[in-house]
Order: sequence, then C-alpha cells, then structure tokens
Amino acid sequence: MTMTTTATSPRTEATTIDSSPQAASGLAIVRVTVGAMFVWVFFENLGKGLYRPAGYEGLISYYVQHSHSPAVWKSIMGLAASHAAIAAPMQGLTEISLGILLLLGLLTRPAATVAFLFLGSLWISEWGTAWIWELLVPVLASLGLAVGRAGRRWGVDAWLAQRWPSSAWW
Repeated sequence: MTMTTTATSPRTEATTIDSSPQAASGLAIVRVTVGAMFVWVFFENLGKGLYRPAGYEGLISYYVQHSHSPAVWKSIMGLAASHAAIAAPMQGLTEISLGILLLLGLLTRPAATVAFLFLGSLWISEWGTAWIWELLVPVLASLGLAVGRAGRRWGVDAWLAQRWPSSAWW
C-alpha cells in the first residue's frame, strides 16, 4: 500500500481571513458590541460615582465581603479598594479606552487581550454575587476578538494591515 500526497500551497492566516468575509463580519459585529458595552458601562459607572474613591471602594468592599472569590483574589481587591483614589480613575480610563479602541477597530488584538484579562478579573471578583454567565460571555468574546483579528473588518486595523501585513498588533 502506498500513500500519495499532494502538494498544496500553504494558507496564511491573512488568506483565511480574507476568504471568509462572513466570519470577519461576524467578528466585527461582536467587536462593535463589546466596544459599545464598555462605553455604555463607562457612562453608567460614571453616573453612579464608581470612578470616585468612595464609590469604587464601596463596590470593591462589597465584592470582598460577599463574593466567593479565592482569598488571594480578595486580598488583591482589598488592595485596590485601599488605593481607590488611583484605582477608580484607572478603571474608568481602562473601560472608556477599551470601548473606543474596539469600536474603532484600532489595535484590536491588544485591546481585546486587555479586555479579556480585565473582564476575567471582574468575573472572578463577582463570583457568587452575579449570574456566572453575565461576564463570562464577554470575557470569552474578547478572547475570540483577539484570536480572530476582529479589527481587520470595518476597523482601522484593516487599513494598518494593508500597510504592515505581518504585524501581530492587528
């Protein structure tokens, strides 16, 4: 019995993305949705005063007292609460920045990676205080955006990828 192989041209990631416009459009819809979620949450939290030290500290202290997060994570949250004057505006800046970058499709891979880590940390913080899927879905959607290069469709990253196609940033 002999096996024959046929030579095929290697498919690059860029070729795969370009040849799947429906998949690229689907990822772009998810990207815009997650970006809009971040912008919405920023303004919602701003209105609630959660980017001010007292509001931020109160929320984080609630999670420390009521969540089922691991003890080590609760100590990290406690540290953030004790430095709320710095942590609160940093969280606000993170949320609005991620929202804008994802909406624009600019630096989507790093922004989606940061969103994955950021939302993952919030998900752990909320264990036992919220529905488990509430943040898990956008956590995993953000991971998919990073892996799928979601900014290359309807985003600034598409323009950047034409000029620097081998960059891992988009």
